[in-house]
Order: sequence, then C-alpha cells, then structure tokens
Amino acid sequence: MQPPATSLPSQKELEKEISDYLAKKYGTQVRIISPQTMAAEDEGKAGRSQEKQKKFEFNTKPEELAAFLDEYVIRQDEAKAILATKICTHFNRVRHAQAHPLQARRTEGLIKNNVLLIGPTGVGKTYLIKLIARKLGVPFIKGDATKFSETGYVGGDVEDLVRDLVREADDDIEAAQYGIIYLDEVDKIAASPNRIGIDVSRTGVQRALLKPMEETEVDLKVPHDPISQVEAIEHYRATGKRPHRVVNTRNILFIMSGAFTGLEEIIKRRVQSSAIGFGGEVVSKRAASRYLRQVRAEDLIEFGFESEFIGRLPVVAVLDELSENDLFLILGNPNSPVVIGKKIDFLAYGISLQFTENALRLLARLAHQEKTGARGLVSVMERTLMGFEKKLPSTDIRFLAVDTKLVENPPAALEKLLSAVEEQSRQETLCAELAAEERSHLTDYLRASRAAYLARHGVQATAARLQLMARLCQENIMETGEACDLLIAEVEEIRNCGRKISEKSGVAVFFSEEAVDRILAIEQPLAREKIESLCASLLAKIEYGLQLLREKKDLHELSVPAAAIDDPERFINDLVKSCYRE
Repeated sequence: MQPPATSLPSQKELEKEISDYLAKKYGTQVRIISPQTMAAEDEGKAGRSQEKQKKFEFNTKPEELAAFLDEYVIRQDEAKAILATKICTHFNRVRHAQAHPLQARRTEGLIKNNVLLIGPTGVGKTYLIKLIARKLGVPFIKGDATKFSETGYVGGDVEDLVRDLVREADDDIEAAQYGIIYLDEVDKIAASPNRIGIDVSRTGVQRALLKPMEETEVDLKVPHDPISQVEAIEHYRATGKRPHRVVNTRNILFIMSGAFTGLEEIIKRRVQSSAIGFGGEVVSKRAASRYLRQVRAEDLIEFGFESEFIGRLPVVAVLDELSENDLFLILGNPNSPVVIGKKIDFLAYGISLQFTENALRLLARLAHQEKTGARGLVSVMERTLMGFEKKLPSTDIRFLAVDTKLVENPPAALEKLLSAVEEQSRQETLCAELAAEERSHLTDYLRASRAAYLARHGVQATAARLQLMARLCQENIMETGEACDLLIAEVEEIRNCGRKISEKSGVAVFFSEEAVDRILAIEQPLAREKIESLCASLLAKIEYGLQLLREKKDLHELSVPAAAIDDPERFINDLVKSCYRE
C-alpha cells in the first residue's frame, strides 16, 4: 500500500523555512530574496536614486559648528575650533569640487583633513565626534583599534569599518562615501619597543589603514563574511547577475584618538634638549598638555607609528584634562547627558528629580577623585542614586531633591525619606523651588545661546518664546536645540496658516509677533494639528468681514493683533465699524 501523497510546500513556505534557519544561524541580516522581491527592491532603489540629488549638499560654516559644540562640551576650546574648522573645510571642499568639476581636477593628490585627537580618558573625545556627526547629518561609526589586525591574519579587517559605515547609512553607498569613521584607542596600535618580527596587531594595522585613509575602493563582498556570501548567492539566484558593490573612501573622513600615555615624556626630552645653554627656556612640568601641544611627527614616530601613517593625519588636536570645576560645569549644563539621562530614568517611574547646586558641586568633587574624567560623573551619580532608583518606584513618593546630605549619606537619606511624611513634603516643596530656579536658568541660557540661531531662521527671541522653550526642556527632558527647532517649526506653521487665510480671503493676513506668542501660549503642548484647527476657526469667524472690507474699503493687508486671537469676532466687527466710520 502506497503512503498518502503529501502536497509540496509553496515557494513562499520554502523561503520562510530557509530564512528562519539562516536567521537563527547568522542573525537577521540574512534573508531569502525571491525574484519578485528583488525586482521590487531594484525598482524602489531606482526611484530613490532618481530622487536623490547628485551633488553633495553641505553648507555648514566653522563658526556655526563651533557654536553648536559650545552648547554641549565644556572647555576644550582649541580642540573644538580645530575640529569645527577642518571638518567643515573637508565637506565644503567636497561640495565645491562636485559643483565645479573643472576645478576639481586640481584637488587630485590633496591630503584629506584626517584628524588625530590626543587627550586623557573621559575628556569628551568620542562625545565631540558624535555631536559633529549628528549636527552635520552624515553617517558615523566608531571602532576600536585594538580589535583589528592586518588583512590576512586572525582578527577584524580594517576595511570592515567601511562596510559598517555602509550599514549605518542604511545600505546607501553614496551617503556612506561622505561619512565619518572614528577609531578610538589608536595609541594601542603603536609598535612595541624592542619587538623582533612582524607586529600583526600594531604595525600591521597601521599599514592596513593607509589606503582607506587616503583613497581606495572597498568591496562590500568579502570571503570571510558568510552574510555577504549568502546575500550574493541569493542575488545571483534571483537576477542571474553577480553584484559588484564597492565603496570609494576618497571623501570619507577618518578621525583617530587615544590617550597616548608616555608621549609627553618623548616631547619633553626633545624640547629640553633643544633648550640647553644660557638662552634655553625651562619648560614647566605642571601640565602634560603643555608638552602635548608641541607634538611633532617625529615624536609620534618615536612613539611607535610609521611615518606614512602619521602623514595621513595632518590635523592634530589636544584635549585638556578636566578639573573639578569643569566637571561641575558639565553637570550644570542644561544639555548635560549625565543629568538628563538620570532624570529620564526617574521620570520613567513618574518621579520628578532635581539637584541643588551644592549637590552638583559635591558630585563633581567625588567624580574628580575617580581620575576617569567625565566618566566618573556617571559612576558617582549611579552609586549615589541606585538605592532610590530601586526603592522609590514601589512607593507613592513622586519627588526627589538631591542635596548635599543625600550625596554624603544616601542610605540614611533614603531611610529618612521612606519613614518620615514631613520629609516627603519637604522634598516636594524643594523640588518645586528647584524647578523654578532651573526654568529661570534655562531662560537665561536660551537667551544667550539661541537668540542668534532663532534670528537666522526669522524668529524673534521674545520673552514668551524663551520661557516656552525653557518649559519644553524642563517638562519633556528635552535638549535646548530640540526645543529651539520645535519652536521654529511651530512659528513657521502659524505663518503658513496666515498665508492660507490670505489665499481664501484675498487679503494679505499677517500675525503680529504678539499674536504668534498668544497662539503658542494657547496651544500647549505644541501640536501642528491644534494650530491648524485654531487658524481654521479664526478664518471661519473673520472671513466674511475680510471680504467685506476688501470689496467696500479696498483693504489689501491686515496685521492680526493678539486681541484677535482671544476674540476674533469682536476684533473683525470693531475693524469693520472703524473702517466705515472713516
């Protein structure tokens, strides 16, 4: 007797089974692509490529980028100026070359503005580059130099950095070719002294980085990557073509950084040896950064780098070690990720968190003792508030004010807060006072740092708008830049509503600055739908009056005051009566 016939699985079922198996073995980056899917994806990519402009759009100026960095990073003025200038010049040079092809021929052979950052741990090297990439809107990836080896040996291939950049750019090769690759702990690939033979993890990595740092084409398909191999097989099965996707590194900016412990001793020997005699100047030994600022290529070569490698890093920036006061300023910065992050942690449980100024100073002092720079702030903050973060979500306590007593003895402060009702009441009152002080500080900060930015976008920094942005930052734990951009977008939406009213009524309607402030104050929280609804209601109430004035009194332009927002019908009636009396 024959076994019962079983129906064969469909193509979709087979693809699903194989995809599930590959996902378990290689992760979600591997998937089965059918001819239909491939055709659809190719069509979509073709459409996107037609929409994408060929020219690289970039117009940020060095001073604009430096001002942005000033809002987030304390001190390091020289490093911020160097980074802002050379990175902006790099991308503006790329844009200019694409806009002027004939002049671009003269850029052949020019050295890229690759940057070497030197500074102790925790001074903000990585943070600076992340901020720059975010501001410029370019793809960015970070790698650790110690994880790579020379091609052909066991370990990561340095070209994997370029492939990771493509993945970070959502597989957009064109966008990836204008990205930033940041390689940390590069001082660890300096050749070890007294070593005999090939140093695979050090000198070999330097040699492997030479071509990508200058210009080369990196193949996205590599033999040691099973994911790319499977993708290539599926592409060939679906289309019958062998894909050859490469990335050119000509315009990719490379930024290296490291602590370079011991480099100052090399520089000191050189400086002091050149200062022997009656005319020699005795160099102070108090700060290593004084020596590091005098670094030359010969010092880096003696440190263990090859001359070809150093030659591809023409820009050097030195960052200073952070003092106790610097750490306090970081905590007091409205954009401080340390304080913002901790407030978000507590807000997730519905708990309002505030800090006194003296508490921040004490936290900075404790962090300075850690000798790990800004990283010490995170460690001290977590150690201080860990018990509160664990216990308070299970209680009805919704306010926590961090003062010096709490920082000095967290367990005792927690026990007192949990057991004493009057202490809970005191915490609520103190949080309200600190929130008021914080809002006032935020308003002053926004006036000083954001007024010029608002003006460039055609928005006045009125007192009402500054207070609105301060409230947005405080209530939503929002960065000042985000609040500023949100305000600009909402003011533009209000002006768009004025233009819509103008089109329908035939009268050019403009909202006065006071009227704009009034709309912003009414429609809280800010929402485009609410503004559109208010303007639609306003039009419905004044449209007939505007048409009457246009036809009978030849009215062509009208500035809407704040009073019209509160009572539009009375405003238009009074305006009609006034015009007819005249």
